[in-house]
Amino acid sequence: MILTFRLVTIDDYDQMFALWNSTEQSKRALNPVDDSREGIDRYIKRNPATCFGAFSGEQLVGVILTGHDGRRAIIHHMCVHPDFRRQGIAGRLVEKAEQALKAEGINKIFGLVFKDNDTANAFWERQGYTLRTNLNYRNKSLNDQVPQGE
Repeated sequence: MILTFRLVTIDDYDQMFALWNSTEQSKRALNPVDDSREGIDRYIKRNPATCFGAFSGEQLVGVILTGHDGRRAIIHHMCVHPDFRRQGIAGRLVEKAEQALKAEGINKIFGLVFKDNDTANAFWERQGYTLRTNLNYRNKSLNDQVPQGE
């Protein structure tokens, strides 16, 4: 299987959305505003050099959205299609994102993973991402359509 990796654009949105909906863990992280076509378009325009896709032919089989505020980066929606897992795709996507962020002067990255997603938590640990236990993650929704979370 030949894979190609490239920056994603809004033209890839339909495939991204389908990919995120291919697993329950990814699907539950979506919300109807931020992950709409308009929300992802804003995100990619703000972070045009740090969001990557893995393609088998024309099919998107993996994606990572990463962005930063000039100081710190965050990883959003890293997902590999279930039929393409265990082939090193996720690791290569992380590597590409990290290189792009480093090129933009970013020195620290964080990501959010559901506590009960053992597979993802083990993956991120293998990638060198440590668990912070001294922080509480807090959020506030400014839009009634965006769930507050648990």
